[in-house]
Amino acid sequence: MTPLLIAVGGASGSGKTTLAEELARELEGTHFHIDDYYRDLAHLPSEERAGLNFDHPDQIEHELLLEHLRTLAEGGTIDRPCYDFAAHTRIRGKTERIREPHALLIDGIFALHWPAIRALASLLVYVDAPDAICYERRLRRDVRERGRHPEQVRTHYAATVRPMAERFVRPSARWADLIVDGTASLDWSVEQVLAALRSRGLAPHSEAGESLGLG
Repeated sequence: MTPLLIAVGGASGSGKTTLAEELARELEGTHFHIDDYYRDLAHLPSEERAGLNFDHPDQIEHELLLEHLRTLAEGGTIDRPCYDFAAHTRIRGKTERIREPHALLIDGIFALHWPAIRALASLLVYVDAPDAICYERRLRRDVRERGRHPEQVRTHYAATVRPMAERFVRPSARWADLIVDGTASLDWSVEQVLAALRSRGLAPHSEAGESLGLG
């Protein structure tokens, strides 16, 4: 059995991860976060790592990402890297084994950026939200989950997050099959995606998909 691949993109803080996680639960699938594929920078001093632009697509090891997505799309198994966001390195010796027969929710700011990944996905979803909302959500997340200082987050957002979103992320909306409002209710956003799947005859290979009327 091979999985249905759905790519969910959008700016940082848009709500794409919340949507991808909920869709993974609804479809009995796997939430697949592109952020785990940040390049391993363990060979660099910590100060140099912290100063890099992590909002540029070149910081993602997209060659490995694409290799793993192709393997999963064919029904195979991968060992996904695990990333330490505080240290900007991969966790040495730690991976997560994944094989997904139902649905794979590809989540990340660059989920719609690379043509090869777009070609693998059966549905491309872009989550749109105003920049002010994205910033507030990013601030809360980075302080609470990644141990960042609020002023550090503010400076970083102005210097790289916003400019890179305008350059690489927001333009990727033009590739989307569906654009959802990141400020709308989660239930409504999920229903929009499920409706788009139904309209395309895309039925995940799971009882969950049948119960939702996707089969």
